[in-house]
Amino acid sequence: MRSWLTYTAARVALFAGAFGVVYLFGARSWVALVLAWVISGLASYVLLSKWRDSMSSSVVEWSKKREEESVGGRLVGGAAREDEIQDELLRAQRERASGSADPDATVADEDTTDTVVEADAGAETGSGPEVEPKADKPVK
Repeated sequence: MRSWLTYTAARVALFAGAFGVVYLFGARSWVALVLAWVISGLASYVLLSKWRDSMSSSVVEWSKKREEESVGGRLVGGAAREDEIQDELLRAQRERASGSADPDATVADEDTTDTVVEADAGAETGSGPEVEPKADKPVK
């Protein structure tokens, strides 16, 4: 931020100096302002190029840092973590279902897994099928 302030102060000083010189040569009113603006712009392009580059790089760094800390970045990170947790839960349910010896329990666990997936898909779109647990098979 300091480079931005330094560059801006130097531009204002160049404008004030150019305005003073133009005023001393007899230009008055808006003509003096326009001439001072053009002269200070040309002078700053030549004399302040290093400060302008420094300011530009600091503004870019600040912008990138702010973008990383933005709400959108945090939401994307949170959504990714939530997806990882859901995937881990589904994997654990499938492993538990494939590791059990009771075939009825396996079917029941697979049914609950499908229920979770279908309910989750409906939650994303807002219009998913209403899934009720099946009454003929025991659900753990």
